[in-house]
Amino acid sequence: MPVRTLLLALLPLLLPAQRINGELKLWHRVTVSFDGPETSEDASPNPFTDYRLEVEFRHPATGRAVRVPGFYAADGNAAETSAARGPVWQAHFMPDAEGEWTFRAAFRAGPWIAVDPRPDAGAPAAFDGAQGRFAVGPSDKKAPDFRARGLLQYVGGHYLRFAGSGEYFLKGGADSPENFLAYSEFDGTFDLDARFNEGRSSTGRPFVHRYEPHARDWRPGDPAWQKNKGKGIIGALNYLASKGMNSVYFLTYNIDGGDGKDTWPWTAPDIRDRFDASKLAQWEIVFSHMDRLGLMLHVITQETENDHRLGGSPGLNNVRKLYLRELIARFAHHPALVWNLGEENNTPGPDRKAAAAWIRDLDPYDHPIGVHTHLNAARRFYNGILGDPHFEVSSIQADMGFYHEEAAELRRRSAEAGRRWVIFHDEQSPADMGVLPDSEDPDHDIPRIEALWGNLMGGGSGVEWYFGYRFPNMDLDCEDWRTRERMWEQTRIALKFFHRYLPFWEMEPAAPPFRVAEGSPVRVLAKIGEIYALQLPRGGSVQIALPEGSYTVHWFDPRTGGELIQGEVRELQGGRGRRWLGLPPAERSRDWVALIRRKR
Repeated sequence: MPVRTLLLALLPLLLPAQRINGELKLWHRVTVSFDGPETSEDASPNPFTDYRLEVEFRHPATGRAVRVPGFYAADGNAAETSAARGPVWQAHFMPDAEGEWTFRAAFRAGPWIAVDPRPDAGAPAAFDGAQGRFAVGPSDKKAPDFRARGLLQYVGGHYLRFAGSGEYFLKGGADSPENFLAYSEFDGTFDLDARFNEGRSSTGRPFVHRYEPHARDWRPGDPAWQKNKGKGIIGALNYLASKGMNSVYFLTYNIDGGDGKDTWPWTAPDIRDRFDASKLAQWEIVFSHMDRLGLMLHVITQETENDHRLGGSPGLNNVRKLYLRELIARFAHHPALVWNLGEENNTPGPDRKAAAAWIRDLDPYDHPIGVHTHLNAARRFYNGILGDPHFEVSSIQADMGFYHEEAAELRRRSAEAGRRWVIFHDEQSPADMGVLPDSEDPDHDIPRIEALWGNLMGGGSGVEWYFGYRFPNMDLDCEDWRTRERMWEQTRIALKFFHRYLPFWEMEPAAPPFRVAEGSPVRVLAKIGEIYALQLPRGGSVQIALPEGSYTVHWFDPRTGGELIQGEVRELQGGRGRRWLGLPPAERSRDWVALIRRKR
């Protein structure tokens, strides 16, 4: 055999061991594992700072190249073994096209090279240059699984859209518990300080979540780790998804003065440059289940109490860069994810821009980026970043009565700044109450009318519900999402109405000529001359002037849902001045939605 032919035959045996795991399908996670230096979480050199893995994936048919940051994975099975040492390095990849993909690893070593953006920094190490290929087929999943719908993208408008299905996204979900990841069956998870939790001077005992009321919602075939761990948190997600919700807000770091003091990704609460491989692998199990259920990851990277403390300053120092890089390397492959720079964020505008630019440069999928406001501060809070190319979404804390006008105003102002934002509201005031348990507020009139429908009718993209701290199952110690079951149901009703009846992505908050009956305010979302949704927060009736043509009138009950209902006025003629809409079909002093559509 010629020498060259022999070398080519032996090449796969000479290259460092590498493995490809996962379902090789469109929008699914594909994990490439490499055997590299035998090391550990506490070793020197530090595997998290002094090595850098990047894998370039190429799709020859289109020429597309995707650069994916990798991470140290201990033994490669740390979720099950709780390993803190091993030789395995991994990269998670989400293919966005069918057909053949190739990959090539760049693995380099040097002090703090992990946060050095220069391609030639440090020196090649171990499996640098390792290559491979694999073929990707179509996804076999069905909605609500995000892998059936593809990457949730910012597409230049006021709504996010799934790259695969083309469907536009409206958010409804849980803002509480914000310490969702403070779960007792994750490795290395415990409460640092029982003396202070949000709004309370003392809880009297350390607390981490168990989600025991939701253990019954875990189903055979659902994930678990280490035999029986994880059933509570997986069951909780099953319940939330069963109510039609599609997002969860959670912190990945709440120590250093934050509320809860029970969530961090590092090997210990006083360490900032070494990550807990097994804990983060267990987080990944939970996040992957969220993909299957259709629950977006709203990743809150810090909070107001600690946003100046990571690395000793609010700026983009090496410790903060490393933290964000690890989150991106481990979790950016999830199809539906929003990066949030921090709850009630205090960092200066230039620092926010620098952090967003760092995330955007590392994230292979350009997930949307936002930052959460202080109470009722949105109008001034975003002044320094409107129009910046690295921000796409809002994350607003406000009194519920402000939601509608804020959504409409920020839509307009972001468009004027040259980059249309997606307007999310993510926390309801007052802070001690938020959305109360059903037992305290069974109708949820204010959250439904002012927050949920207020946001959506203002051209917003939805809300997540915050629980306050006055009542049991509050923002930090909620164990049972059933305590707000009626709120989930009313949220599902609103989202279903918008998806079923409205081309909302083509509509705008509008103010066509009205004559309003006393006590009958109205909010309008419209595609002028084609379709109008009118929210009457207190019922009653209005007169409306429409362009020339014939229109049908139907009513929708936002409290109970169901089908459209005909009222006393079934048709309107446009172009002839104002016409009375008629009264709602029943309970005429309560909130109703009127749907006016041009006849074809």
